[in-house]
Amino acid sequence: MADLTYSPTDILQQEFKTKMRGYDPVEVDEFLDGIIKDYEAYNQEILALQEENDRLHAKIAQLSKTQEIKATRTQPEAPKSQTVTNFDILKRLSNLEKEVFGKKLDQEIPVVATTKVVNENYTQATNDEDDLEKTRQF
Repeated sequence: MADLTYSPTDILQQEFKTKMRGYDPVEVDEFLDGIIKDYEAYNQEILALQEENDRLHAKIAQLSKTQEIKATRTQPEAPKSQTVTNFDILKRLSNLEKEVFGKKLDQEIPVVATTKVVNENYTQATNDEDDLEKTRQF
């Protein structure tokens, strides 16, 4: 809190010298009483705001710690939809060859033979995956 020159008690206990043709002492005392009440109200408001400020800072610190804990617990996982199988690769390769070579490829290789090769490769990939799973279990 800032250093104040006068506290409410300083204002209350202040005595002024009286001179001839000076201010009315009763009027000055009433004015100073009003100032004392305002001073006390401002002090209470400052204390309330400081308590609220401390409470909010504590809450921010707590939420920051909670957020850090959550961030360390959750690690990004690899999306399962991006896993590529041998069959997907062969399918893409086939589509690429069709685009590059066009109708020449369709005329030279019958569709049945291409399907047979793809099916054999798919069966081979499935067997490879089974072997890998057996190895993992071992």
